[in-house]
Amino acid sequence: MYYYRTMTREQRAEVVRDRKARGSPWHGPPHYADNSGTYILSAACYEHKERMVTAARIGEFADAILEGLGTLGARIHAWVVLPNHYHVLADVEMSTCRSWIARLHNGKATQWNREDGRPGRKVWHRFSDRRIRNERHFYASLNYIHVNPVKHRYVARAEDWPWSSLHAYMEELGRETLVAWWKAYPVHDYGKGWDEFVVPAEGL
Repeated sequence: MYYYRTMTREQRAEVVRDRKARGSPWHGPPHYADNSGTYILSAACYEHKERMVTAARIGEFADAILEGLGTLGARIHAWVVLPNHYHVLADVEMSTCRSWIARLHNGKATQWNREDGRPGRKVWHRFSDRRIRNERHFYASLNYIHVNPVKHRYVARAEDWPWSSLHAYMEELGRETLVAWWKAYPVHDYGKGWDEFVVPAEGL
């Protein structure tokens, strides 16, 4: 059973408080131009296996990618990290971002394989970057990222997942604003064809 499900209510609340304190602050949408460089960055573990198998590992990876992208000068708008994949919505310079993410993936794969006693195991399968086309695409992407833990059946409510920028948005803007965005920029079939994997039944 996935580690987060074994936590008490108090332990989960503590993780959420920690993520809120250490997560990236809320940012408004970019002013779009031909060279805006706003992307949704996504990567999945090989065969969609859960390699981020503890709360500590998920939190560590979330910190690593957020801090690293920040060092590259990225402006992070939204993010979520799940046990077998992640999404980040950010303004980035892809020519440097791709190589940095490759190094991050390689480093974490080596670390996790050493920790799990599985040298040489393939950890990552796919990295993709999708450029944001306009404001509607931006907000649909943001909504999709925040609802992703529900889509993949890790939690019943998006706010119950600690490793997401949703908590910062809730604190900064309030539920009413987020509900309005959800209604104005629905997800519909967003992610179809590239983010369709779900948690296996035995993992629930």
